[in-house]
Amino acid sequence: MTSTTEQKLMKAFGARVAAVRKSRGYTQQELAEEISMSVVAIAYIETGKRWARLGTLTKIANALQVDVADLFKNI
Repeated sequence: MTSTTEQKLMKAFGARVAAVRKSRGYTQQELAEEISMSVVAIAYIETGKRWARLGTLTKIANALQVDVADLFKNI
């Protein structure tokens, strides 16, 4: 079970990923295809239901052409 603090962090991180994705003009489907993941996995990350592993973070950042640190900005 995750703590309330961790849940808030997961949601904030997911919202940031979604915001960066949208600002780059990607749909969830396009991002999923770019990094060889399912749309469901992307949706789970963006809604704070699942953490992204380090390798996935790197793939997302590379696809969106940002640094991994940018995905944690203002969280």
